Amino acid sequence: MPTPHVLIDPAILYFGTPVALLSTLDEEGRSNLAPMSSVFWLGHTAVLGMGTRSQTAANLESTGKVVINLPSVDQVDAIDLLALTTGRDSVHPRKEDVGYRHVSDKFAHAGLTPVWDSPASPPRVAECPVALEGNVIAMNPLATGQPATESGASIFQIEITRVHVHESIRDAAHPNRVDADRWKPLVMSFQKFYGLTRQVHPSRLATINEEWYR
Repeated sequence: MPTPHVLIDPAILYFGTPVALLSTLDEEGRSNLAPMSSVFWLGHTAVLGMGTRSQTAANLESTGKVVINLPSVDQVDAIDLLALTTGRDSVHPRKEDVGYRHVSDKFAHAGLTPVWDSPASPPRVAECPVALEGNVIAMNPLATGQPATESGASIFQIEITRVHVHESIRDAAHPNRVDADRWKPLVMSFQKFYGLTRQVHPSRLATINEEWYR
């Protein structure tokens, strides 16, 4: 007999998504680095959700460029060092109440290495096995379902223009693919860090050549 459901009212619905480190620039060319996990992909478009008061949101709106760095489980300590930090000079009182503080150089704070391809583009994070360069193509306020209520968050659509990966996770037989057995993404589930287990079952989707989606 199936297990019965019970009704609950959770404050958040983070059932499990990959952790991303967003690298952005402000109008003066200063870099910011922010961890987040409200991200998914459709084709070569990434969809990001974040609060509009963040420095990252301000940078995305003003410069329109981002590198979505994807850490593996090996970078979890660095990611955790960036938690409760903000690139905003003035910390919002609500964030300050729960422990957020301003950090101007997030790379140094987390012990991570910036890789600059151009002074006009955000740096990649050398330690992250995946770095996705992209441009903002759309920005929309997150709807609340209540017309008179603002959510304080926006949805950013990012066109991915270049994909960088470490050689260690590249598929040996297909140079333009990632080897899913080697790639160990860091996952956030209800404010806690997790990694993936081994493959639990063959997938019928895997019978479709990956190039079919191009």
